[in-house]
Amino acid sequence: MLNLENQLFKTREQLKEIAPSIFTAIPSKEVSDKYTHIPTDQVISDMELMGWGVVDAKEVKARKAGTKGFQKHLIVFRNEDVVINGEDGDTVFPQILLTNSHDGKNSFEFTAGLFRMVCENGLVISTDEFEKVKIRHMGYDFETLQVKIKDMVEKLPLTVESMNKMIETEMDQEKIINFAKDILAVRFSERELNRVKINMDDFITPVRTEDKGNDLWSVFNVVQEKIIEGDYEYSTGSRSRKARRIKNFKQDMDLNSKMFDVALQYVNA
Repeated sequence: MLNLENQLFKTREQLKEIAPSIFTAIPSKEVSDKYTHIPTDQVISDMELMGWGVVDAKEVKARKAGTKGFQKHLIVFRNEDVVINGEDGDTVFPQILLTNSHDGKNSFEFTAGLFRMVCENGLVISTDEFEKVKIRHMGYDFETLQVKIKDMVEKLPLTVESMNKMIETEMDQEKIINFAKDILAVRFSERELNRVKINMDDFITPVRTEDKGNDLWSVFNVVQEKIIEGDYEYSTGSRSRKARRIKNFKQDMDLNSKMFDVALQYVNA
């Protein structure tokens, strides 16, 4: 989801180039009379007051001319004072992901995420504690935002706890293969998996020495990154091809959330 170049906070000018729908001043004509238009850039300003800057942004492609400027978009926030430094030198930044649109079809939706510096990759947290937080447009104000973000930040120690449990969970080769297959089942349907062949040894092989290890955290980061980046090959019959990188941010977030959920099921299993 992110890359190392996005360490610095984005300026308004940069965001306008990346996702102009953030700054739409009026809502779509399709919204109801009860709809209160809150430009996403107002939320960005409010988040900045709490120390959260924007490190990345995306918007879906408008399929119709009438939806351009109102489409769903993603904002990724990071606070430089909120960081997890592992004993092994692995630095992880908790993040807050905001999705919104200006067509009346979406609330402000906040999701917790993690960004791992060593692999330059992001993932979305999926646990009962980190359920998605929604704020309706007609009920938005700075005080409500403060309460919601404060609640998410207070739950960040649970993230550290989940990571530590994954690190402490050692897996033998058989369990690693089974885990990798469960991760692939998140990406592909059962029908697709029945007709494709994937070299599992290659799929679970780390790209970096930092990811070598049989603990769940290391293995998860290896296969999670390969799924998102498309860094593996599969074959159908005699034809071999490279998997495609996940570019759609909605699919990216959904896959990450489901993969994290699979990983939690393997903790001390």
